[in-house]
Amino acid sequence: MKWLTWENVGIDRMGCAWLIRRWVDPQAEFVCVPVGQSPLPAGAEPFDIPGVRLSHRQGHSTFHAILLDYALGDPVLQRMARIVDAVDTIQEAALEPAAPGLDFICDGIRLSTKDDLTALERGGYVYDAVYAALAAEPQNP
Repeated sequence: MKWLTWENVGIDRMGCAWLIRRWVDPQAEFVCVPVGQSPLPAGAEPFDIPGVRLSHRQGHSTFHAILLDYALGDPVLQRMARIVDAVDTIQEAALEPAAPGLDFICDGIRLSTKDDLTALERGGYVYDAVYAALAAEPQNP
C-alpha cells in the first residue's frame, strides 16, 4: 500500500513510517509531498497531515494515533509514543528523558540525507534501536 506524508520529515513522520512498515504494512511505500499541498494525491493513505484520519489527536502525535487505530498495545510502542509526544506536541513537562536525543538524531538524519525517502529509511534503523533499548530495560512499562 502507498502511504503519503509531507516533505521535510522529522521525529513523528520518521517514527510513523517505521511503525507502519514494522507493525502495520511491511510492504509500505512512502510518498512525500510539499507541505500544504492540496488536494492530496489520491491512491495513498495520508498520515501526519492536519485533517486526515491519521494525524495528531487530543494533544498526541500521529505515532500515537496509529497505535490507537491499529490496536497496537505493545507497552514498548506506548512508551515510544510518549517519547514522540514529548517532542512533537506541546508538553508542559518533559516526561521522557530520551525525547530530546531522539529529536536531535532525527533532525540530523533529515539534514544529512538527500531526500525524505532516504531519511525515512535511515530513521527506521534508529527507531529499531530505540525499540530494542526500551524493550531491554529491566522494568519495561
